Amino acid sequence: MTEVSPARLRAAAMRSLGVKGTLQDALNRLGFVQADPIRAPARAQDLTLMQRVRSYRAGELERLYPHLDAEEDMIPNYGFVPRSVQALLHPREVGLTRIEREHPEILDEVRAILQEREELHPKELTALIGRGRVGNAWGGQSSATTRALDALHYRGEAKVTRREKGIRLYASAPHLQAVRENPLPETERLNRTVHLLAALYGPLPQASLGYLVSLSRFGFPHLHTQLKAAFKQAVKEELHGAKVEGVRYVWPAEWALDDSPADRAVRLIGPFDPLVWDRRRFEHLHGWAYRFEAYTPAPKRTLGYYALPVFQAEKAVGWANLSVHGQELRADVQTRPGIRRTATFEKALSAELERYRLFLGL
Repeated sequence: MTEVSPARLRAAAMRSLGVKGTLQDALNRLGFVQADPIRAPARAQDLTLMQRVRSYRAGELERLYPHLDAEEDMIPNYGFVPRSVQALLHPREVGLTRIEREHPEILDEVRAILQEREELHPKELTALIGRGRVGNAWGGQSSATTRALDALHYRGEAKVTRREKGIRLYASAPHLQAVRENPLPETERLNRTVHLLAALYGPLPQASLGYLVSLSRFGFPHLHTQLKAAFKQAVKEELHGAKVEGVRYVWPAEWALDDSPADRAVRLIGPFDPLVWDRRRFEHLHGWAYRFEAYTPAPKRTLGYYALPVFQAEKAVGWANLSVHGQELRADVQTRPGIRRTATFEKALSAELERYRLFLGL
């Protein structure tokens, strides 16, 4: 096998930016797009897709969602998946949740209402059956009816139909009832999931892929042990790998890590993008530590509230904080020590910022 270098790994990681098709093409190719509600200057899912979908506009996924082969689900975090990927996650066996312990009858009530309606808003459900408020996973408070909808969604008994001002609307999920009645073989579900993660985030340190698989226990709460076994088998028998500067990397066997010419474009990449998500790989391949600091107290931030790593060719050379004031995009772009901001770099950066203006509709 050709010798593997950090440059080859960086180039292989950038491959997902090389093909720009339709929104559905990108969803199918990625298999999972992580979601996050912070908008700075756009939500995480939009920042990921704008780099991979031709002429993509912020909010397009939410607008087109009802017409796409896409569902909201969790693997390994919360986000958007094609239904073929969602079929890997179900049936999902879940123990008693807090909402069921506090309101034992509520799920049956909500199930019955979901069967009667084509679409259900959480506020409408609260008006119909009422309930108090319970703590949510983020330390805040949610209505019990909203938590019941979340629980049924996680179980695969409800689906998100669309969002209205950011609020999820629900309906029953007959397509997942069919999956529960005729599930894929367990071995196939788990093996395909491991390979999906390896392709989405790879090339990846083996330890990082193991961590992703561990996170996927939320997608497979009853199959966590079996999922770890599938990971070990894939690493041993199916994925390719090499030790690069003392770090063991793995990637799909069908990938060719070659010396493809580097694209000299500048790209501003979102913090939840597969290129940035694994901080271990980022620091090893780019030589500096990127941190997501939205939840860090302002005086302690070093990069900014929602810093976007700046890539030139396959290398992360700095970071940018973008903000919108009226119809103006403001960009604070910083580069790492030793990086020369040449005329070529500035021209490519200007082109990327213009892409962001179009993406944001400015």
